[in-house]
Amino acid sequence: MSCLFELTVICDNHAAEGLLPEHGLAFVLRADENKILFDTGSGETLIHNATKLGIDLADITYLVLSHGHYDHTGGIAQVLHLNEHCPLIAHPFVLSERYSRHPDRPVRRISMPFSVQAALQQLSPIRLRCQSVSSMLSNNVGVTGKIPRTSLFEDTGGPFYIDEAGQFNDAIPDDQALWINTPQGLVIILGCCHAGVVNTIEYIRHLAGESRVAGIIGGLHLLHASPERIEQTLIYLKKLKPDFIYAGHCTGDDVIVTMRENLRDTAVCQLYAGIDIGTVRS
Repeated sequence: MSCLFELTVICDNHAAEGLLPEHGLAFVLRADENKILFDTGSGETLIHNATKLGIDLADITYLVLSHGHYDHTGGIAQVLHLNEHCPLIAHPFVLSERYSRHPDRPVRRISMPFSVQAALQQLSPIRLRCQSVSSMLSNNVGVTGKIPRTSLFEDTGGPFYIDEAGQFNDAIPDDQALWINTPQGLVIILGCCHAGVVNTIEYIRHLAGESRVAGIIGGLHLLHASPERIEQTLIYLKKLKPDFIYAGHCTGDDVIVTMRENLRDTAVCQLYAGIDIGTVRS
């Protein structure tokens, strides 16, 4: 079986006229009679943009978190205030403390806001579904759970730690993605892809039992990638030949240009808040 889908970007670093940009990411996916909110951005633009786009967050059927960084979880409390029924699906590590320590910048706490952590801890186990294994939200929409790291050239994409002193690396094991089984092949939806583009796609192909990849949507986290990693990623994507890639957020604008120049068999597009992607229903 396979399904049609519609995806609307609510939050991204770029935005259409009339909408607000932010450093964050949030999608609404409509598929198999479900309305899935994937991430919530940093909380700065979610409600404004959703209202402008005519998206009612009160009737979301699932809220799925790609991982526990603030720019994907900051709007959770706002969603829970509007929606009293949707389950929230995340990896158990999503509540962990985490920090970024770039050499030329001050140490930053990049965990979800404390107020959001408190809101999650008040949810019943029925609504807060913390799991590390893959699962299906419907016949054609799946969540990866923890993604195996087998590609030698991929890393988490930054100096991430679970302690402020920077003594313990954060492997970001809670990083997960969505996939949709469509008539054209798999459509893969990424949050920040800290597990790596190749690792994520290969695991989804394994889980879904489908080798065709029609499209990739989301953040590829190549902003700080080495030239070697970008080259190897391009080699992989050239062989994969997806029909389209909509890249944004943490991908890096320069990397998107490079992808467009090198992936001649793939339509590479800039992601932005307000864009609609998918199969138009008659």
